[in-house]
Amino acid sequence: MPTAAPPAPARLAAALLALLPAAHAAADETPAFGPRLEGFEYPHPVRTFAFDSQRQRLEMAYLDVAPAGAANGRSVVLLHGKNFCAATWESTIAALAGAGYRVIAPDQIGFCKSDKPERYQFSFAQLAANTRALLDSLGIERPVVVGHSMGGMLAARYALQYPDAVERLALVNPIGLEDWKALGVPWQDVDAWFAAERMTTFDSIRRYQLDVYYDGQWKPEYTRWVEMLAGLYAGPGGERVAWNQALTSDMVFNQPVVHEFGDIAVPTTLFVGQKDRTAIGRDRAPEALKARLGDYPALGRRAAETIPQATLVAFDDLGHSPQVEAPARFERALLDALDD
Repeated sequence: MPTAAPPAPARLAAALLALLPAAHAAADETPAFGPRLEGFEYPHPVRTFAFDSQRQRLEMAYLDVAPAGAANGRSVVLLHGKNFCAATWESTIAALAGAGYRVIAPDQIGFCKSDKPERYQFSFAQLAANTRALLDSLGIERPVVVGHSMGGMLAARYALQYPDAVERLALVNPIGLEDWKALGVPWQDVDAWFAAERMTTFDSIRRYQLDVYYDGQWKPEYTRWVEMLAGLYAGPGGERVAWNQALTSDMVFNQPVVHEFGDIAVPTTLFVGQKDRTAIGRDRAPEALKARLGDYPALGRRAAETIPQATLVAFDDLGHSPQVEAPARFERALLDALDD
């Protein structure tokens, strides 16, 4: 006699229980990379630039990709965000090289495949100076500077600091379009930033990006970049990684560039995914302020009105990382802007 099937709720519970081991296995399988992201492959050979800074010898990793076809004589520098690396620009690099550009994509000191010093006074001015030293060593005098997320803040500082050494500026969903501290987000010390960074896991990165970056829509191709970050925290250099991330979080929060946008003297294009809601310190903000932070449609328009030679390209259905969410669309828009 056949055995009767269990009731629907029981079957559902059994199915959920059956999924739990797989979920735990996925979490346990988070890769562990070295302190300089050893074990994670980049799409092009990684080079290093050694220089002295703040009484220590440091190495800055970077990609230097030659034009894939006929060279147009122009160079583009791609500056990554805080939760990103040079490798995240993979598709953009291919598109630019295919269009004849030489492409330089560095990992900033404190990030990814570059050194993570125990002691370093992080500032956007210092990172800009490091980037300028790298470009000088490569004989690149006046590149297009493209910055995403935190890299957008750095790109703006670079253009302000070296206006004669920038052909054109492109800001891709830059953070720092508002001054969170001035708006009322409470300050916190580096130890608090560090404590939060030490709690970073694959799951916490994915949850944050799903909610803030991608408007609740996840694609399998995003997982690679989550594994890249989570593997740094999970590896043998995890504590040093978290410390450098804490120092750079403090830099981002306490060194706004938005008040100087009116002084940017180079042609600028803003590429802004309208679904983005990134706002540093939102979790600490008073309830009345939280809903007003990270309003990228309004912030993008305001930035474009403030920067003297700015054009806004809005992606209505995209979030924080247009170059990851819709590479082909973003690359067409970027190449059009560079050809203008």
